[in-house]
Amino acid sequence: MSFRPPESYEELIKLIHDRYDSMSKSYQKIALYLTQNPNDVAVLSVNAIGQKCGIHASSFVRYAQSLGYRGFKELQAVFQRRLSTAAPGFDARVRALEVELGGAREGDMGFLADLVARDLASLQELLASMEPAALGQAADLIEAADTIYLLGQLRSAPVVDLLRYVLTMLGKRTVLLDASGGLATHMARAARPTDVLFVVSFRFYATEVVNVAEETAARGVPILAITDSTLSPYAKLAKVLFAVPEHEYTFSRSLAAPMCLAQALCVAVAARLQKDGGEPRIPVVTGP
Repeated sequence: MSFRPPESYEELIKLIHDRYDSMSKSYQKIALYLTQNPNDVAVLSVNAIGQKCGIHASSFVRYAQSLGYRGFKELQAVFQRRLSTAAPGFDARVRALEVELGGAREGDMGFLADLVARDLASLQELLASMEPAALGQAADLIEAADTIYLLGQLRSAPVVDLLRYVLTMLGKRTVLLDASGGLATHMARAARPTDVLFVVSFRFYATEVVNVAEETAARGVPILAITDSTLSPYAKLAKVLFAVPEHEYTFSRSLAAPMCLAQALCVAVAARLQKDGGEPRIPVVTGP
């Protein structure tokens, strides 16, 4: 009995997720690109997609065949059917925002204009893709937790620093598992099922962060994660997963969307803790 390839986008994404762990490194890279850039996959040629992904077009053809399609065009047709009802993709949002913001600029202002347009596009994409129930579930877990352990290294560190500041000001007990002294792994072992481990991690995922998340989840501690893909190592560990796709930036990838999401979660927690009916807020810190 021959294998029938997925006809719907949802079936295709499920199949990609199911097979991801057993794929080769190059196929995993293709899978990440397909799941994070579905609109580009629908409209670009296989050669253009290969150039964006840094993988030869023939590998995309073989990947499509490994999923049961006769070639890449058959797989691409699934993305094209989805596009008819989908919101604009990231590149389309950027182009529209560049026009809205006054077109291209040169020199230093050009750098600023490009970053602003890309950040605005990523925030629009975040809002369009967010599951409202996930925000509520995460805020409920944070509110109920005895202690919130925060873990994020390298580029993710500013996001967990923001979470530590705001959640501490809201009266929640927080522990930052930073890398200094090599104690993060040992500190995490104090987490209990009545606590929460909040992980922020993007490719290329720090080995220590992945290991801590796996060990902590194995002890029954709920995991919240902000990451870049539903194919990340945290997808199978997290009770609530926020996948914020990363897009290629000329200089570096932006933290605008993850920062906004972290702040939104804090506001949602504040609304649950402060039951006076007013606007959620944090105490004002004043000097001596």
